[in-house]
Amino acid sequence: MRLTSFTDYGLRMLMRMASEPERAFTTAEFAAEFVLSRNHLAKIMQRLSQGGLVETRRGGRGGAVLAQPAERIVLGNVVRLLEDGHSLVECFTPEGGTCTLNGRCRLKARLRSAEAAFLADLDKATLADVALAPLSPA
Repeated sequence: MRLTSFTDYGLRMLMRMASEPERAFTTAEFAAEFVLSRNHLAKIMQRLSQGGLVETRRGGRGGAVLAQPAERIVLGNVVRLLEDGHSLVECFTPEGGTCTLNGRCRLKARLRSAEAAFLADLDKATLADVALAPLSPA
């Protein structure tokens, strides 16, 4: 299984926020830390906010914080939220794609089973389980 970079960076952002839950993070900070476009991270942050995982604040002390304790954020749900609209394979899309093997394919059921097992395993872990250890002062 391969996650999109959208999901990868969304998980990284959440892990970072969970490591310092009292602190608000800006997309500019994440962009500098991850060496990535602030625009791209803003889209991820928007999806995390719409999904109820983060709260965003404007102003001088603005930024994003977790909307709930890391212990209550299930990794499988995060992946489902961020991967929404991205099918594992073309034939899993709502319109079924353009597969010419439809009706004869024996792989599709195996892939669905593998995807379900992947998400079921992630459902056993929370953001707290994978949160980054705080940096030690130098």
